[in-house]
Amino acid sequence: PTPAGEGKSTTTIGVCQALGAHLGKKVVTTIRQPSQGPTFGIKGGAAGGGYSQVIPMEEFNLHLTGDIHAIVAANNLLAAALDARMFHESTQTDEKLFERLCPKKGATRPVALSQRSRLERLGVTGPALDDAELLSVEDRKRFARLDVDPSTITWKRVLDTCDRFLRKIEVGKNPTEKGKTRETGFDIAVASEIMAVLALATDLADLRARLGRMVVARSKEDGVH
Repeated sequence: PTPAGEGKSTTTIGVCQALGAHLGKKVVTTIRQPSQGPTFGIKGGAAGGGYSQVIPMEEFNLHLTGDIHAIVAANNLLAAALDARMFHESTQTDEKLFERLCPKKGATRPVALSQRSRLERLGVTGPALDDAELLSVEDRKRFARLDVDPSTITWKRVLDTCDRFLRKIEVGKNPTEKGKTRETGFDIAVASEIMAVLALATDLADLRARLGRMVVARSKEDGVH
């Protein structure tokens, strides 16, 4: 923003008001929830830190739509799931992992839609796409074990506050994590790839597809996950 507080949001709203009030145009303006990162709106918090301001500033800055909170939750859920997956893979056999992912119901092992997509990427075809009980021992191992290389993880946790002391941290220090430590860090929420996807998605189906194509790490042997 400029020293007068004219940033992205204030300029966008100003243009909208000018088109509607002065040029008589029918205008709809779409903006995202502002980040609380830069000191709660005092410096560029999308409400204008100078003379150009959106009023009421408090309602605009804090929880306008809730989309950033949803992004933080989704982003950190994936980060937590990834660490948990690596931990459990280090303590479980291939068969135990498989049984937990595809519990047996009667004589079959039903496959969830997301699991079916993974099986297809692994080259599995035929009835096994619907019943994991039909998978070979090798395919069960390939399906159940991601075998993530921790040094290749690109996915960080996020927080909607500029906290410079969280930019690089070490996780897994608790004794119950059995020495599975690694370096990671926090990004600000609006820098999450999920925020970019939310902005680009054309509908819910496109959003789900884009989220499903994200790459967060590489396996030790055969590629990306």
